[in-house]
Amino acid sequence: MSNRPELLAPPEIFYDDSETHKYTSSSRIIDIQARLSERALELLALPVDGIPRLLLDIGCGSGLSGETLTENGHQWIGLDISQSMLNIASEREVEGDLLLGDMGQGLALRPGIIDGAISISAVQWLCNADKSSHEPRLRLKAFFGSLYRCLARGARAVFQVYPENIAQRELILRSAMHAGFAGGVVMDYPHSTKSRKEYLVLTCGPPSISTAVPRGKGEDGESCSEDESSEENQMVCISDRNRPKKKQKISRKGKGREWIFKKKEQLRRKGNAVPPDTRFTGRKRKARF
Repeated sequence: MSNRPELLAPPEIFYDDSETHKYTSSSRIIDIQARLSERALELLALPVDGIPRLLLDIGCGSGLSGETLTENGHQWIGLDISQSMLNIASEREVEGDLLLGDMGQGLALRPGIIDGAISISAVQWLCNADKSSHEPRLRLKAFFGSLYRCLARGARAVFQVYPENIAQRELILRSAMHAGFAGGVVMDYPHSTKSRKEYLVLTCGPPSISTAVPRGKGEDGESCSEDESSEENQMVCISDRNRPKKKQKISRKGKGREWIFKKKEQLRRKGNAVPPDTRFTGRKRKARF
């Protein structure tokens, strides 16, 4: 049986009062959540000018990641689908504003008011159809489309995710690109089984130098070089929906004999009547016939 919570039950059912209490009272989970939130905040690359920013914590749960935002001097809005999680957050008297809602139905926020968004282990839930009316691609489209609208131009969104497989990773990234985001995947400690963490770093707006994806941390705590990353980790990089199409090269030589032989062979396989090959096949005619 899988130990991935998103495969066991929908989030509003899985995170009931009992599971929420265990989640919030675990010192190990609290420590992990704090470290992931700190890394997500680092990848947001907010200006260091002492001005508090309004951030969005998607899948805020009991407010563990929101506490990291508060400690760094920012204001935040937390969204979660689990009422039990939000009840615990209220009991803990977190300083953020809490909203009960399903991110798969879109974010009901005013356009351009959010300076940045983070999410810890939440976005991959959208890849599961918990109800007969749920279509993962449509839910991802609604989520990323509404997120793009509520973010200020040039703002970043950082999602720590646990995709089940490569196809799920590509589905999430493709949905973000279609919504207009630029960015890609940052992999921390790609060669470590336990410490490996994956972050989706997106920028609201067209690609530019500032939208380049940061490098992931290596096992020694420093940035990994491109040569150290495995082929699987390099398959997702900077991309966007506005990438210009490559121009097709036009050959001035025309189609040679090899192309003609190949084309005639294809027609023969389809059962068409094709003249036999001779020494005159593909030979260029003289100017005067």
